[in-house]
Amino acid sequence: MSENQYDLVVIGGGPGGYVAAIRAAQLDMKVACVEGRGTLGGTCLNVGCIPSKALLQSSEKYADATKHFAAHGIKASVELDLPGMLGRKDKVVSDLTQGIEFLFKKNGVDYVKGWGRIPAAGEVVVAAEDGSEQTLKAKSILIATGSESTPLPGIETDEKQIVTSTGALSLESVPEKMVVIGAGVIGLELGSVWSRLGSQVTVVEYLDRVLPGMDAETAKLGQRALTKQGLKFKLGQKVNSAEKADGKVKLSMESVKKGKIEELEADVVLVSIGRRAFTNGLGLEELGVAMERGVIQVDENFQTSVPGVYAIGDCVPGPMLAHKAEEDGVACVETLAGLKGHVNYALVPGVVYTHPEIATVGKSEEALKEDGVEYRVGKFPISANSRARAMGESDGHAKIIADAATDKVLGVHIVAPMAGELLSEAVLAMEFGASAEDIARTCHSHPGLGEAVKEAALAVDGRAIHS
Repeated sequence: MSENQYDLVVIGGGPGGYVAAIRAAQLDMKVACVEGRGTLGGTCLNVGCIPSKALLQSSEKYADATKHFAAHGIKASVELDLPGMLGRKDKVVSDLTQGIEFLFKKNGVDYVKGWGRIPAAGEVVVAAEDGSEQTLKAKSILIATGSESTPLPGIETDEKQIVTSTGALSLESVPEKMVVIGAGVIGLELGSVWSRLGSQVTVVEYLDRVLPGMDAETAKLGQRALTKQGLKFKLGQKVNSAEKADGKVKLSMESVKKGKIEELEADVVLVSIGRRAFTNGLGLEELGVAMERGVIQVDENFQTSVPGVYAIGDCVPGPMLAHKAEEDGVACVETLAGLKGHVNYALVPGVVYTHPEIATVGKSEEALKEDGVEYRVGKFPISANSRARAMGESDGHAKIIADAATDKVLGVHIVAPMAGELLSEAVLAMEFGASAEDIARTCHSHPGLGEAVKEAALAVDGRAIHS
């Protein structure tokens, strides 16, 4: 095989792309991964999941020191070092991006820096930063170009005063007032960061609830906890305009139901109304790749309408989550290698990394009612969990929804410290088709947060012990 001839060329070095490239190399394919950002890891690692979690962790420690240490008998004088906090975030990102480069070398994946386009099936042209181009030949091409922040019509971002999630990760100072447009995962997480650091944060949402699509009761519990921490919520509001003047941003909002006009002033406005597939510059229209509303359409094996061209992750249908993209990538290349790649999209977990965390998998009550499924619910308050009490935590619950006839677990929804970790037990149980009784009869360590999940499983049958 010649130097520029590959079994697989992956376009995009984010979680879906780099994981697919490594797995393909493990399966003895000759692989190249094309990435134009200059660093691997995609949006997730560079300006998304990882830097936001680093800031969430640091800001939570700051909030603990300034607000909660005294309750533990600790007296401390604390000063915020924002440049130091942002510097730590950048180092976490740098270390991890370099780690992916190491994994590429370890597994024999060729890292090709530049922006890729597909002039024809079997060819990827890579344009480097210096203007030079090279053509890679491939038996198969995998598009893993991810997503970008969805713009709000009529509002122009500058990443200084009116920012996307990218700008919100690198503000030079803590804004006195911040408005977050969009009460989804990104808005709540980044709103939490700046609220903890001292900003007065108001979250504006078009719908009449936060976290659309999530179990409504669980989302409301999460909102209640965030409200106690100081975030304000204006729901059912449409943002019509945002104008910069005298160092401030003035927002004009309209009540969705009543049409009442209201104005808000802020130092920084974060636009976080969702994300959209990023496929710019790939030449997909000319190639004839079928798309719907900007999303690449694929078959059960991730192949597009053009034979030999595949796509995964945020640029294809499904939840825009890094772990979903990783599973897509592995399933796709394993199928290419003649194995049985598979992803269970019904059990892709979702986590909001606020404090407490909000984690969910499977069906919500609303979805089950819509489907006409009879079910039973077991709930256990975090305030009744002994480990949570010892930690000084009381907000949230563990909630298990089971089929009324078979007791099979249909959905699990948790608001708690480390809820994302607690959820893993539920995802595994559901993957094996477990019943609520299976979880209830499983011995959990004491005292542990996981006992709340066991108690919720017991509560499905009306026999929780500690509530």
